[in-house]
Amino acid sequence: METRTKKVWLINFALGFAGKIQYKKVIKASKDCKKASMATLRGILNYAKDTEWGRQHKFSEILAAENDDELVARYQKNVPVTDYEVIRPLIERHKNGEENILFPGKPMMYATTSGTTGQPKWIPITHEYYQNIYNKMSKVWLYNFMKKKPHCFEGKTVSIVGKAIEGAAPDGTVYGSVSGVTRRDIPKFIQPINSAPDAVFEIEDYTARYYAIMRIGIEQDVTIIVTANPSTIVEMQNNVKEFFDDYIDDIEHGTLSSKINIPQDIRDRITVDFAPNPKRAAELRALKEKYGNNVLPKHFWPNMQILNTWKCGNTYVYLDKFKDSFPADMMHMEFSYFASECRAGLVLDESDATVLFPHYHYFEFVAVEDLDKVNPKFLQLHELEDGKQYSVYVTTWSGLYRYPMNDLLKVNGFFGTIPKVQLMQKINGIISITGEKVHERQFIEACHQAEKGTGIKTQFFVGFADIQSSLYHFYYEFEDTNLPQEKVDEFTKAVDESLKNLNMEYKAKRDSFRLKEPIGHALQLNAFDAFKAKSIAAGLGREGQFKMNLLLQDEKRHGMFKELVRQ
Repeated sequence: METRTKKVWLINFALGFAGKIQYKKVIKASKDCKKASMATLRGILNYAKDTEWGRQHKFSEILAAENDDELVARYQKNVPVTDYEVIRPLIERHKNGEENILFPGKPMMYATTSGTTGQPKWIPITHEYYQNIYNKMSKVWLYNFMKKKPHCFEGKTVSIVGKAIEGAAPDGTVYGSVSGVTRRDIPKFIQPINSAPDAVFEIEDYTARYYAIMRIGIEQDVTIIVTANPSTIVEMQNNVKEFFDDYIDDIEHGTLSSKINIPQDIRDRITVDFAPNPKRAAELRALKEKYGNNVLPKHFWPNMQILNTWKCGNTYVYLDKFKDSFPADMMHMEFSYFASECRAGLVLDESDATVLFPHYHYFEFVAVEDLDKVNPKFLQLHELEDGKQYSVYVTTWSGLYRYPMNDLLKVNGFFGTIPKVQLMQKINGIISITGEKVHERQFIEACHQAEKGTGIKTQFFVGFADIQSSLYHFYYEFEDTNLPQEKVDEFTKAVDESLKNLNMEYKAKRDSFRLKEPIGHALQLNAFDAFKAKSIAAGLGREGQFKMNLLLQDEKRHGMFKELVRQ
């Protein structure tokens, strides 16, 4: 008990010291977010001015601006909005060993995530970005935990992250999960809070991974859970219901069930410190006798202090599924607006809105009403208005310049002068139920691949996200109007498999059960024509200009297609 108390004291002391330093930098930036933004933009341009990209886009000339307004004007004139496909060839050169292309030298690592084409995006993470953003922001993040819940570090933390290192680029630079690397590299004084070793995140089978995480975690007094996606909490609860008795048996005997699919080398690393714990096994067995198959985290983790997940965008649908599962006095904190490309800021108060960090990134915005304009007006951070919605573009220390995040953000108040934002949804043909980010063109390609693979021809198809059920509904108008349902299901399975190949995030969400198998529906003959006529009659388009996306999150249009399903 004395050793544990000393560890908690050390964590609180060290984190209080390091976190407070970084928190004060946020406070300083919040006093004049325009000044902080301009200093960041100048810093990034100066950092990259001698790279191939910097020379091509006249960074030195931009830096010669006499004032901030001129700096922004020159930057926007010389550097176009640049999405990933534009810089993909340059990143490929970095991956093959070239230096000083988008940024000085080579990156520390790459974070891989799904792209809008079939190829994943390799997001470079430079040493500067990792040290100045991930490293320092993590201290603010954990310090904020301590401020909100002073006893949060008295127990263990269950964190669910990606595999830190998954492989290497041709030049040897590693790629993997930034969240996994961040967890691996947290300061030594914090590391004792981790409930499970890093090896659990190397388990490929998701059921087995959840089992290992929960078997280890449920033996301990857990006070913090960190996982970006709340759908993971639902799957963890499902794992508990299925394997609770197995956990008890393992804990009692100090084992890791042989029924679970875990490679032996990983199993050996996980179990190295296991020991029989009959006392905890008895406690869990008593809970099972009392609550039956409804044993919940509030029962086996009664001292839980913080649950940290996304609560924004479409993730809200999962929150009701575990709203009564945790202790009543636990704080459920928003994970913050965060993507592989950019850890934009942190939630620092009770609003669930992210305080953007202008001292680490340079942000630009386009108001939602201007998104379809040929030359939209780009706004600076200090120009945003409360309650309004904007698309966000970032410039980072990792070679992204005026990069469109394809996210629609809403301003919800201010932290000093810094706008606080909440993610509303993906835009530009991208749909995401649980983080899979499926692009319309990927769905179209998947349907075409299914046609080739099955020999079944379509005349029209459309897909809808069903947020409540965590799945997609795919509607097809087949050339063969009498195609039996088993063939419709075969076609849908082929589309599903193609989407897994085209989108690594979709595959991960399907494999981990966070996204359910899609449902296919055969449409009536001339269904699209009927939909078009009804839409025009309802004022949803004009005859000569009628168009629609083929992958949507739109309940009104979805309802119209439900009525057109073949009986």
